[in-house]
Amino acid sequence: MILDIKEINTYYKLSHILFDVTLQVAKGEVIYYLGRNGAGKTTTIRSIMGLTRPGRGSIKFNDVEITNKAPFEICHLGIGWVPSGRRIFPDLTVLENLEVVHRPGVRKTDYWSVKKIFELFPPLVELANHKGGQLSGGEKQMLAIGRTLVTNPELLVMDEPSEGLSPLAVKWLSKQIKDLNHRGITIVLTEQNVNLALEVAHRGYIIDSGRIRYEGTVDELKSNVEVKHRYLAL
Repeated sequence: MILDIKEINTYYKLSHILFDVTLQVAKGEVIYYLGRNGAGKTTTIRSIMGLTRPGRGSIKFNDVEITNKAPFEICHLGIGWVPSGRRIFPDLTVLENLEVVHRPGVRKTDYWSVKKIFELFPPLVELANHKGGQLSGGEKQMLAIGRTLVTNPELLVMDEPSEGLSPLAVKWLSKQIKDLNHRGITIVLTEQNVNLALEVAHRGYIIDSGRIRYEGTVDELKSNVEVKHRYLAL
């Protein structure tokens, strides 16, 4: 398993948020991670990235224990994070946003160069000298994904990437996620847009009130009316 999470319990001060969360991600998979607002999705991501460390449990990446590592160490090991809200640098140009974080991957490869990002996202070429704060929502999402890719991760964690996007931009996002997976990147995708998640993922998990309530393939979830109604309000 590229990512192996076992019984993590995460707290915000005295509030217990995650309860014995366990999930596994195999190399080459796209994993959906679904749940209502406040269910614990983002806290799980923050736990993986070292931003909110679990009080108990284990997180391993490529068999390396990362539970107590700092965020920059986790990034250097090969996990890239596309945060909700994009969080690009608004006062830097598109080119500067990419250049400031670019580095070879953990195996010293440099597949995702800045040039490759412009080839993947052609609209960014004409925007190279535009400030990040001047971009549209879809353009910011391109840049946010590109900025993470130039760190050359093995695992890409995407937190609510369709948030605030138009239906046309969501369709484009779906295509890009599939393309990135075909290029060999493993992806964990948290989403409110269930249709998008089920279109691009292979299997995954549903979390509710800080606990994993369901695990299954996309086809299994699609056919499980009770689970979709109970935990996703579908």
